[in-house]
Amino acid sequence: MTSSHAPLRRDFASDNYAGVHPEVLAALAEANGGHEVAYGADAWTARLQDVLRAHFGPTAQGFPVFNGTGANVLSLQSMLPRWGAVVCAETAHVNTDENGAPERVGGLKLLTVPTPDGKLTPELVDRQAWGWGDTHRAQPGVVSITQSTELGTVYTPQEIRDLTEHAHALGMRVHLDGSRLSNAAAALDVTLGALTSDVGVDVLSLGGTKNGLMFGEAVVVLDPEAVSGIEYLRKVDMQLASKMRFASAQLVALFEGDLWRRSAAHANAMAARLRAGVESVPGVRLTQPTESNAVFAALPAGVADQLREVRRFYDWDAAAGEVRWMCAFDTTEADVDAFVAAIRAAVGTATV
Repeated sequence: MTSSHAPLRRDFASDNYAGVHPEVLAALAEANGGHEVAYGADAWTARLQDVLRAHFGPTAQGFPVFNGTGANVLSLQSMLPRWGAVVCAETAHVNTDENGAPERVGGLKLLTVPTPDGKLTPELVDRQAWGWGDTHRAQPGVVSITQSTELGTVYTPQEIRDLTEHAHALGMRVHLDGSRLSNAAAALDVTLGALTSDVGVDVLSLGGTKNGLMFGEAVVVLDPEAVSGIEYLRKVDMQLASKMRFASAQLVALFEGDLWRRSAAHANAMAARLRAGVESVPGVRLTQPTESNAVFAALPAGVADQLREVRRFYDWDAAAGEVRWMCAFDTTEADVDAFVAAIRAAVGTATV
């Protein structure tokens, strides 16, 4: 436990490490007054629907859930029959970081495609989008993309439109895992709708926890015809909160005004500062473009473990010495500059 007198520690492991934004805490406190009807029939959840329609259009409908895994599983499960399959990148969160939940809970088959930068293209989708009518093959029904990707890269609106038009022409739907959608929109200086409803995305997992919420994401259905039984599946998947007002109040606080953009833009700026600080350090090789709030780099042997004594972060490919550094809404310039200094010192020691 951190002492009240100890300096605050901010790491570079994940934006999930960050605390709760003060404006979100204030919204939680406000929502805590009095009684509200349970299971989503509350004023905050009704207000959230208006907020989401302002971003994503008049047909948008939001279903708050507890976490990102729940949002992804519920989205995909509601979009597919039992024999359906999802085409996604090999690096997709649904494939690498959800412990089989899409398969075990959702009953889905994931058809993965290797990509150099975490992004799918129509040509890459076609590697797995085949076999309709073949009894022996799971039937491809959904293309799932992540924005921004697990490698920190960002799809442009045109790239997403190309994917949705291609998928729809094949009779498939498109799901977007938007756990860091805010970071992508801030990086491109576009609206949330410009990356989703405006370019043909059918269902969105809208993230909040990585951008300052205590808990809570939302499945946002953009095309009502893309899903079936989502109200019941949310209960089956154990994602129906009784005190839903507290999830909804946080999402309202984040998306009703510009808090989502302010927080994401700051995290992106800190990642850009970190990249600028290390790109001239001998022995450090940046392995992906820094387009959102992630920096990927390859370090000399032993340096990562030495640096983790200063700030926590994760290996991405330990065999290659590749690591991932994430910035959050509360990362400061002083945090970045101190970490850059530590990197310089550690690399200098390793290369002497």
